[in-house]
Amino acid sequence: MKLKYGSISLDADIPPEHLAGVIEPSPLKPEKSAEELIASALLDCDASISTFSSEEKVVIVTSDITRYTGSEIYLPMIVDRLSRQGIADSGIEILIALGIHRRQTEEEHAKILGALYGRIKVSDHDCDDPSNLRSIGRTSNGIEVRINRRAVEADRLVLTGGIGFHYFAGFSGGRKSVLPGIASREACMASHFSVLNPLPGSGRNRLAATGNLNGNPVHLAMVEACEMANPAFILNTVVSPEKRIAAAFAGDWRKAHQEGCSFCRENFACNIGEKRDMILVSCGGFPKDINFIQAHKAMEYASHAVKEGGVMILLAECRDGFGNATFFDWFRHRELDSFEDALRRNYQINGQTAYSAFDKARRFRVILVSGLDSSDVERMGMIPASSVDEAMRIAERHLPSGWRGLVMPEGGSVLPLAK
Repeated sequence: MKLKYGSISLDADIPPEHLAGVIEPSPLKPEKSAEELIASALLDCDASISTFSSEEKVVIVTSDITRYTGSEIYLPMIVDRLSRQGIADSGIEILIALGIHRRQTEEEHAKILGALYGRIKVSDHDCDDPSNLRSIGRTSNGIEVRINRRAVEADRLVLTGGIGFHYFAGFSGGRKSVLPGIASREACMASHFSVLNPLPGSGRNRLAATGNLNGNPVHLAMVEACEMANPAFILNTVVSPEKRIAAAFAGDWRKAHQEGCSFCRENFACNIGEKRDMILVSCGGFPKDINFIQAHKAMEYASHAVKEGGVMILLAECRDGFGNATFFDWFRHRELDSFEDALRRNYQINGQTAYSAFDKARRFRVILVSGLDSSDVERMGMIPASSVDEAMRIAERHLPSGWRGLVMPEGGSVLPLAK
């Protein structure tokens, strides 16, 4: 079997008597084009758009360049409908939901807006600019929701983006366009902090998990913030691993998002029955394994398929290292309790990802095949290996006789669901 690693493929062989199966996403072959899918979804917004008046100011929120959503296709289609309603180009602004990400370049703006670039005003959200933030209320757990003033001052707010699995918000898309998308840094941090249980030392809330919305405290905070922002409608796409629009959902922000999440669960999750002793997972090659932060997505998904104390072999080249200068610093903490305590005192997104990786390195034996320095891999609590063969030899020393294992060739594209 060939598994992607960076820009190459590596041979990986598991003896047939030990191979329990291969976890792969279902092939998605939409019968309609991206334009047809979006046009069909937008029919559910016609009633809302018909109430817009030509004098109103409309702000459309969309994702930044790090998340391909097909914005260059759907933004012009939304603006076309607003134009037919009599709204001038000058009455429309596109707001890039950066969250705490960096500003976009002009070239990136052009890719996001497509044919609208140079025609419709576009601005980047700045989570650290208090002059451009307005408070719209507090969530039930006390988070002050300050969001971009353009969204607050608009007569109509439209949210767009993509829906996919998210490792602690359950799913991306929908309400996430408001918080963290166009919120203050403090609100972003506070909502993400909800991933931890309230009491110190009580660890991570297990309901803040990939593919779960029920009782998920991070999701609930985002929902409350979105309700305060009161969007007129949303349009969210679901993109296939090949970066093609596979589905689109629009209309009421709650209903459309729920429908999109259900589609993701049906098409990008795989029922595996029971968890196994071992899993061999590839991120899917470059750029999915460009750095460890990106590779963590595959690591997270694969963790749902392994028994506690089992073995995970992760193939992640990490040609750009860890992905952020502050990420590796968190591994100065050698115990999960002290790691959690430091995260509670100084919450950072990269710290949360590092904590999650460290937690998995404690729950499983993680063998990492990568370009990272061996001492750094060991510092993260993982076992370094230079090849798949070496990783398999190490794994077999820790596996019971008669062990059963799984393979995930595209670890960041499918979520295993066990009993």
